Amino acid sequence: MANKTAPSKKAQEPEQKPNVVQRFIRYVEDSRAELRKVTWPTIAETRKATFAVLGFVAVMALILGLVDLGLSSIIKSFLS
Repeated sequence: MANKTAPSKKAQEPEQKPNVVQRFIRYVEDSRAELRKVTWPTIAETRKATFAVLGFVAVMALILGLVDLGLSSIIKSFLS
């Protein structure tokens, strides 16, 4: 049979968590450290991506508008 040993007192005591203020300070410090690792896009890259997104949204709005117009006319022809 296996020998069972009694757990030490340290294992029985719950660990004390830092208070809310200390945890918040640690969170802010960790966030700043992570933000230093980020490779930020240049203004030109940001502008190019913005125009690409706006172009895509405009094309999708046009396509969905045409689909809606077509479906509306089909439903009107059925109801009249």
